[in-house]
Amino acid sequence: MGKLSYYTQEGLDRLKEKLRHLETVERPSISKQIGEARDKGDLSENAEYDAAKEAQGLLEMEISKLKDVLSNARVVDGSQLDDSKALILSFVKIKNKKNGMEMKYQLVAENEADLKASKISVESPIGKGLLGKSVGDLAPVQTPGGLIEFEIIEITR
Repeated sequence: MGKLSYYTQEGLDRLKEKLRHLETVERPSISKQIGEARDKGDLSENAEYDAAKEAQGLLEMEISKLKDVLSNARVVDGSQLDDSKALILSFVKIKNKKNGMEMKYQLVAENEADLKASKISVESPIGKGLLGKSVGDLAPVQTPGGLIEFEIIEITR
């Protein structure tokens, strides 16, 4: 059994749609390529056939992995979470104690992380440092540039 992972409903729906696409579009497309390559004759020296079979193997691995992730996925309902601590789906406003810079991030599951959208993974160094902290707490985070202390300024949903 895989590791439990937590998603927003939107993130889970995206995964289900990706699986549906792989099974209903990609899989038939690769089967067709294999059939066409097979029709060309001698399979021992048929690079198209080999490439299509390899692509099929990779696709089946991806489908299997996605099914495993989905079977261990749980939806997190932000409205049911405690606002006093930084948890998954929290919006956390932090201040870098060294330079005074303030930032606001949403803590999300690893596969929903998107730095451009200010969504950071709970598995990232900053995410791990913020989890479980309350307003006023200091969160020391080990970064490639050294230890940085962040002060938790605000936690919202």
